[in-house]
Amino acid sequence: MESNAIIQKLNRLETLIIGTSKQIFTVDDVVNYTGFSKSYVYKLVHNNILPYSKPNNRTLFFTKTEIDEWLMKNKSKSISQIEQEAVSYTNSTKK
Repeated sequence: MESNAIIQKLNRLETLIIGTSKQIFTVDDVVNYTGFSKSYVYKLVHNNILPYSKPNNRTLFFTKTEIDEWLMKNKSKSISQIEQEAVSYTNSTKK
C-alpha cells in the first residue's frame, strides 16, 4: 500500500516537472498545473472565462503565459502595499 502511494506521488511530480516546462497545455496539463478539477476547467472554458484555443474544433489548447496571467488577475494588495501607495499619493499631492 505504501509503495503504491509513493509511486503515485512520484508520477505526479514527474508530470508537474514535465508539464511546467511546456508552453502549450492540454486540459490535463491545466488540471495538473492549477490543481483544478477537469470539470471545473471545462466549466471555465464553456463560460469563456479561461482563455483557450481550439484549432481543430475538437482539442482545447492553452498557453502557459495566458494561464499564469489569468491566475494572477484580481490580485489583492497587502496592507503594507496599500500604506505605501497612500504615502506616495499623499506626498505627490502636497504642494
